[in-house]
Amino acid sequence: MDIRRIADEISVSPQIAAADVAAIGAAGFRTIICNRPDGEGADQPNFEEIEAAARAAGLEARYIPIAGGIVRDEDAAAFSRALREAPGPILAYCRTGTRSATLWSLAEARRRPLPEILGATAAAGYDMAGVARRIANGGRTPTDTGDASFDVVIVGGGAAGVSVAASLRARKPGLEIAVIDPADIHYYQPGWTMVGGGVFEAAETARTMGSLIPPGVHWIKSAVAAFEPGADAVILDGCRVVKYGRLVVCPGLKLDWAKVEGLEETLGRNGVTSNYRYDLAPYTWKLVQGLKRGRALFTQPPMPIKCAGAPQKALYLSADHWRRTGALKDIDIHFCNAGGVLFGVKDYVPALQSYIDRYGAKLDFFHNLVAIDGPARKATFEVKRPDSAPERVETEFDMIHVCPPQTAPDFIRVSPLADAAGWVDVDQSTLRHKTYANIWALGDVMNAPNAKTAAAARKQAPVVAENIAADIAGREAVAQYDGYGSCPLTVERGRIVLAEFGYGGVLKPSFPGFLIDGTKPSRLAWLLKEKMLPPIYWKAMLRGREWMAKPEKISAAR
Repeated sequence: MDIRRIADEISVSPQIAAADVAAIGAAGFRTIICNRPDGEGADQPNFEEIEAAARAAGLEARYIPIAGGIVRDEDAAAFSRALREAPGPILAYCRTGTRSATLWSLAEARRRPLPEILGATAAAGYDMAGVARRIANGGRTPTDTGDASFDVVIVGGGAAGVSVAASLRARKPGLEIAVIDPADIHYYQPGWTMVGGGVFEAAETARTMGSLIPPGVHWIKSAVAAFEPGADAVILDGCRVVKYGRLVVCPGLKLDWAKVEGLEETLGRNGVTSNYRYDLAPYTWKLVQGLKRGRALFTQPPMPIKCAGAPQKALYLSADHWRRTGALKDIDIHFCNAGGVLFGVKDYVPALQSYIDRYGAKLDFFHNLVAIDGPARKATFEVKRPDSAPERVETEFDMIHVCPPQTAPDFIRVSPLADAAGWVDVDQSTLRHKTYANIWALGDVMNAPNAKTAAAARKQAPVVAENIAADIAGREAVAQYDGYGSCPLTVERGRIVLAEFGYGGVLKPSFPGFLIDGTKPSRLAWLLKEKMLPPIYWKAMLRGREWMAKPEKISAAR
């Protein structure tokens, strides 16, 4: 038998035999549902045989046959009734298990979110992408009337999405473009670190989404439920269908707070904070100002994460404040990093290490945060050093800044666009999908081996726009993305180490060396990349042009 668990109450399997029923009962199942019509195959037992064996084993059996492999709405309704009425756990079977998995997906459509259903069936080995539209429609066969259609559809209205939309409009003014995003507010997320360090006010990092969507671009204020790349369609919540000629996917990534046990319950109190959330960054600054002595922990989860320097920046800005106020000598600072190096590009490590030493911070490498007890002020780390067995270590704290684990959004991970790790699968140079020729991706959601930073998205946007324009014109892609990313690490108020690099850690400085050496702390770089960035950020997106922080460009943008 090949029994595959989908949820606590239901498992599915390919065809079973009467001789299997006793073992099925011994495994804890109380009901068997047959979804294969009698006589479909010469080697299959009739339902009567299965039912008799079930009675002998003290199990209930039900017959909901799916003829011809077509699951009707009424079949899904019957399966739903069986899930409610029959004693569980339930084992449903057909020839391969696919019809049973489909019935469960449609039956649960009104109770569970679409990504959860697709994820559960995918984990069991069944791809439900073909019925995603029905699931999104509450399990009923949808109609396509009233669907919208655009030349280019962009999923995600963050820095990447807005920049691509503007860049496409500049190249092809006549294109019908739509941006799909449910958010009312667009945030300059890199600025939240500066809010947590007392440099910015939170309100400086927010703009209304409507003010940033480029003129002439349609804004569809909705969430995406699923993709049907074979039909050139995006399925929205509520089962609305948007058709596209070309698709750009850039919804960002998911902050997986729930992956750290106890974290969600204590965020924003008990000394537990994170600059990765708009509402918590001010709490970081409040904690920093209030801490006069004790232990402060700063965590970094396994890669990939957005802006790999942000967890360190929280440490540096906090420690700089404690140094300026005379409290540093009484505060025990730890940087708890799941990785084994301070920064992934070695050229920038010496300058950063000098500040770690200056602040007396301890580097706890291979420490991955797995649990927090807020009221007890205790953090639990899983320590996985290369030369020893994994162990769990508990550490007390007075303040802890958490960088949450990060993953691709649920609706991306379970989609046909994703690779095995859940990220959108693209060519790292052209940013075109490896399977679907009319789909591109950029920003944090794609699987190119680059750093996930806003600076990377700004470089990627014109590459995607240029290659889409070339594709429309029937030409081969000419624009190439070189992996550029930028991480301005503020090591003290007024100074940054400006890390700029491409694929493989190759240095990609945007300033001439005589002006700024990015591997050394610089006050000019701080003025250009941190203090002056937010207003330029919004303008750069709306212009849709490749932008780097060169002095003459900053002057023009302001």
